[in-house]
Amino acid sequence: MARIIDVAKHAGVSVASVSRVLSGLPGVSEDTRARVQAAAKALNYRPDLAARRLRSRRTDTIGLIVSDIRNPFFTEVSRAVEDMAYEHGQRVILCNADEDPEKEAFYLELMHNENVSGVILSPTLQLLSQFRASDYTFPVVLVDRCERSTEADAVVLDNVDAAYRLTEHLIERGHRRIAFLYGAGSATGQQRNEGYSLAMARAGLAAQASALRPVVADARDAALELLAGRQPPEALMASNGLLLLGVAEAVRELGLPCPERIAVAGFDDLPWVRLVDPGFTVIAQPTYDIGHAAIELLLQRIAQPSQAVRRVVLRGELIVRGSTAQRVTAPA
Repeated sequence: MARIIDVAKHAGVSVASVSRVLSGLPGVSEDTRARVQAAAKALNYRPDLAARRLRSRRTDTIGLIVSDIRNPFFTEVSRAVEDMAYEHGQRVILCNADEDPEKEAFYLELMHNENVSGVILSPTLQLLSQFRASDYTFPVVLVDRCERSTEADAVVLDNVDAAYRLTEHLIERGHRRIAFLYGAGSATGQQRNEGYSLAMARAGLAAQASALRPVVADARDAALELLAGRQPPEALMASNGLLLLGVAEAVRELGLPCPERIAVAGFDDLPWVRLVDPGFTVIAQPTYDIGHAAIELLLQRIAQPSQAVRRVVLRGELIVRGSTAQRVTAPA
């Protein structure tokens, strides 16, 4: 295998000149640059990237730790991060924490050991409650989950506003008993519950919220229990795509016509929500934009470590479909 000294001898220049050319640095003549490039091609020279990174203390690697890779939201966010990382010559290490603080801690330690340039993190509620960016040896950008008081770069949806508008839509369509299923382990779920509860309170209605693991089966079981009660809800809301799928399974299992017997609404405009009859009303999150903004913030933080903390807050889009049609009260 050719070494940098072999390229220098072949081109008739110094090792320092070869290093400057291969690193894309100025300070060499066009003739020298052409000779070095020709020599490297002739010798099939490949730079030792590992050694270069060790010397520079930079790995050109970004860590992405998501809370649940099964959630399609994080799949789309991951795609945006990878797309932009590739454009900037960065590699991505993707880790799935499974909403488990121990796995999350393990992967954060891995990022430290790998000397990554920075990390994009969707934190568990436990970590977020004590999160300090200064505790880490690398820049961190929080994505999807962030408390109002957290001092860290972050990209989030306006969750309170989105859940408030979705609940308000159901109320305006004549629904009064509205049950809400939300993720128990995240700030996102709590913030959406806050928006739901606020809309219900302002309408003088009783809130009926259930905190669940973000698992389809759990949402299905919870929805079945609610719908079998003495006063079943007139509408069911879910805080993410996985819980919404569980609600859909319960409604189908019971054979309830939607929206005549039960209205359904939730978060995430996934392909399947458009295909079910009559189509589910949802808050569509700008997932790709969230991932894109997160890596933009991270690259800026890497380039300017002392810049002020920034938070990007995006707004969800209410997409109304047939599952939340106007409620018709049966005649007395």
